[in-house]
Amino acid sequence: MIQNRRNFLKKASLFSLAGVVGSTDLLANPWMAKSKSIGLQLYSLRDDIKDNVKGVLESVAKIGYKKLEAANYDNGSIYGMSPSAFKDTVNGLGMEMRSAHVGGPRSYSKDTHSEAMDWWKKAADDHAEAGATYLIKPSMPIPKTLDELRVWCDYYNQVGEITKDKGLMFGFHNHSREFEKIEGEIMFDFMLKNTDPKLFCMELDVYWCQEGGYNPVDYLKKYKGRFPLLHIKDEKEIGQSGKMDFKAIFKAAYAQGMKDYFVEVERYNHPPLESVRQSYEYLAKASFVK
Repeated sequence: MIQNRRNFLKKASLFSLAGVVGSTDLLANPWMAKSKSIGLQLYSLRDDIKDNVKGVLESVAKIGYKKLEAANYDNGSIYGMSPSAFKDTVNGLGMEMRSAHVGGPRSYSKDTHSEAMDWWKKAADDHAEAGATYLIKPSMPIPKTLDELRVWCDYYNQVGEITKDKGLMFGFHNHSREFEKIEGEIMFDFMLKNTDPKLFCMELDVYWCQEGGYNPVDYLKKYKGRFPLLHIKDEKEIGQSGKMDFKAIFKAAYAQGMKDYFVEVERYNHPPLESVRQSYEYLAKASFVK
């Protein structure tokens, strides 16, 4: 009995010590206490993924990313796979593809309307099959007049009708040039004012907004509800430059209704996969990121 009691107390002490060690680990690594749904725009690994899609996706999953935004749609395939095969691969690694950048027809006019709508119908079908929720146009030509820009806005509303029927939200991703003025109006603001919030959203790239001369926090506050997606970006790795106030950005983004955000690294201090890993760790450790 005495020996059994001693064994019990010894085991209890070990379990207690393990609890203390576990608590210490969580204090030292607070991001371990909760798994965050941090997303990655796969354009960040555009060169690596060309010839090693599954290997790169496995590496991304091991880092801890949970959500993906694709950037390689071509003639019905996503990174060389059928939409369903890509979905199965991503889901099998414990991730999901939430969004995709798709170029679509580069130009648009009344003469090409039918062809353009057919293209978007196919893209919407394919990305619904892949499990996406958002379909994002990553860039566009810069119109010379507001009348030209209004035609694009009408076009985007019509594309939004198509994607809505497939359960997808259509949107646009900015660079810095959309913050230039056309006939005295900021292009980005004009687009927000002349598109239907039920059919069209903006994926705010916070770095390019700031590079365009404006504070992304101001836009998040001014146009609440229009930014369900954000690109979290810095000059290189996230947090590297010290120029971006990510704490204020996340606070404003959550307040206005952000659903997902994606790390995008376009330039690097390290090999791309390492830069992507460092960017993940910055956000994983940040107390202001849910």
